[in-house]
Amino acid sequence: MRMLARFARRGGVFIVGVSLLVAGVAMLVLPGPGIAVILLGLVVLAREFSWARRALDWTRHRAVRLKDQAQARLPGASQRPRSDPPGRDRPDQAA
Repeated sequence: MRMLARFARRGGVFIVGVSLLVAGVAMLVLPGPGIAVILLGLVVLAREFSWARRALDWTRHRAVRLKDQAQARLPGASQRPRSDPPGRDRPDQAA
């Protein structure tokens, strides 16, 4: 009985995740938030499947690298203050 429940859960997660991925791919050419829906599909699939978890980790790592490269290309990037949130360690940025 427990095995059947696990199989049903994995099947449900797979159907919902793949549906979100397909909808996201369709939204890349149709109006809608395609990339966000694709990422949501990966998040759903990552709950049960290790390949989706690896794909999501790769995507996060790549997005951080792209963000860092884009910030480095901005004029005055070396003079820009750190973007840490304001707090006890950064009272000059506290609002």
